[in-house]
Amino acid sequence: MQTSGFERLDISDVFLITPKRFGDARGFFTETYNKQRFEALSGLEIDFVQDNCSYSSEKGTLRGLHFQLPPYDQAKLVSVNRGAIFDVAVDFRKGSPTFGRWVSAILDAAKGQQIFVPRGFLHGFVTLQEDTEVSYKVDNYYSAEHDAGVMWNDEQLGIAWPECDPILSTKDRALPRLSEVATPFSC
Repeated sequence: MQTSGFERLDISDVFLITPKRFGDARGFFTETYNKQRFEALSGLEIDFVQDNCSYSSEKGTLRGLHFQLPPYDQAKLVSVNRGAIFDVAVDFRKGSPTFGRWVSAILDAAKGQQIFVPRGFLHGFVTLQEDTEVSYKVDNYYSAEHDAGVMWNDEQLGIAWPECDPILSTKDRALPRLSEVATPFSC
């Protein structure tokens, strides 16, 4: 049996979660989300309303850095069903002592870890393996009109992405720099 954990990362509002796994010769069972347990450990009351899934066939697929503008801003609980990612959360809250700082975690299906990204953060990831499938629960509905982002490799952020020649969408390739975006979030 794998032990569970709930770890605050260097930006205390972002959590790395390791759900318990009960395994035997057939495989394993895990409870990927339990509202009571999540709220007790995080101190947050979150009402997840939508589940999303993305699939990337190629290693080096980079998605991000994304956020939703209010009133459609979202907190996310991210996990990997197949493959592995380097996942990044950037504090985008005006007045926060950690504004512009980022934290990361490697999430892979073998370990089953998750990352909680609160509202007011930029989020992105790059796939570390081919055929990677990422799932995330969100606490608000998606709105295309409120979809926004910041360039993944903005020098001001200085994110230490894994070495790769990233595969980007046309939309992500055209995202603005951090200095060109007024944050709608405050702490």
